[in-house]
Amino acid sequence: MLPLVSITGLNHHGQPILFGCGLLHHESDSAYVWLLQSWLHAMSGNHPVSITTEPDHRIRMAVAQVLPQTSHRFCRWSIFRETHEKLRHPTFHEEFRKCIHETKTVDEFESCWQALVGRYTLADNEWLQSIYNARHQWVPVYMQATFFGELYPTEETSLNMFFDGYVNATTSMQSLVKQYESAVTSWHEMEIKADFETANTTPALKTSSPMEKQAASLYTRRAFLKFQEELVETLANPATKVEDSGTVTTYRVAKFGDGEGGHIVRFNPFEMKAICSCHMFEFSGIICRHALSVFRSKNVLTLPSQYILKRWSRDANISTHSLTVRYNSLRKEALKFVEEGAKSIHIYNVAKDALQVAANKVKNHGLVLNQQTPEGEKEKKIRQLTSELENTNERCEVYRSNLLAVLREMEDQKLKLSVKVQNARLTLKE
Repeated sequence: MLPLVSITGLNHHGQPILFGCGLLHHESDSAYVWLLQSWLHAMSGNHPVSITTEPDHRIRMAVAQVLPQTSHRFCRWSIFRETHEKLRHPTFHEEFRKCIHETKTVDEFESCWQALVGRYTLADNEWLQSIYNARHQWVPVYMQATFFGELYPTEETSLNMFFDGYVNATTSMQSLVKQYESAVTSWHEMEIKADFETANTTPALKTSSPMEKQAASLYTRRAFLKFQEELVETLANPATKVEDSGTVTTYRVAKFGDGEGGHIVRFNPFEMKAICSCHMFEFSGIICRHALSVFRSKNVLTLPSQYILKRWSRDANISTHSLTVRYNSLRKEALKFVEEGAKSIHIYNVAKDALQVAANKVKNHGLVLNQQTPEGEKEKKIRQLTSELENTNERCEVYRSNLLAVLREMEDQKLKLSVKVQNARLTLKE
């Protein structure tokens, strides 16, 4: 069986999407280097911000050579699976997962790990020592400030999720192509379904917050549900001011009754920036409950534009600058057309005629553009104007938010002064 290596990512619905794959005659350092170099060429040389792979030394070497600027993480699911196979302690695995998932800082993790291996007398275990030595590439506390685009980071999923149920170790070469196409078609259909649901249904709101309504109109459904979860949790996680340096105010945000725990949020009202020690926004692209709690305490009613990533928005696929994006978009639309057109012979004939008309229009339009417009000049101008408009909108949003914050602060000072004056009058009367 030739090893099928897939390169996948997550779309704006959090669903797996295929970027490429290859069949390797043999697994070696040079084979993986060739695979990544070929894929990078197909991606027009665009290096990913981060990549998650099996904890394999050959893949590790290839990533270091071909993608030196990319943050490389090992798959936790694979490490947990192999740990379970190598260690048969009945209670160890639950404690092991807690040590990985529930520690919030490097110091917490280090302390928890040492206590865990000491309690089970596993300090000399070679496997545990090897994964501990590689902890910077798979333990969350070491990688929480790096973007991986995961909405639910504690979910443990296989890297082969895209082909799960379609391709396995017993799949023959003869059926591989058919199963490959089935997997691609199935995931495309699920993306179309998620796009339709996002565009044509309204999610139930849980608060009266204008920010929740704003997010519901901007995010895809799955991204919105994650944001909504964080927003609702602000009610149980109040923000307490601990320091004010003038430009930046520091808050501690913790659950009611959690005297020692919580997270630190540094808020700059002039830039409308809230940086949290949990680094959820940096990791997933969705703002955390701790930063939202600070926004709530400062009466920030709408989500600042810098916290709305296009990759989680309804419009994530609208850009047509990339050939790959245009191809995928047209392919999805064509798939809808094919499904409708095949329902009856009459609709089929109508669809065939419509396709012929469309084909002629595309062909003629291409000829006109080639004759009248310098290649790429029009698209370049559109991109330039679009970029300028986006930058202007972002600046306006920051200015508007700053102005609202100043006005709210003035109102607060006015109210406090009014109370002091009233108290003084009462004192004089007495």
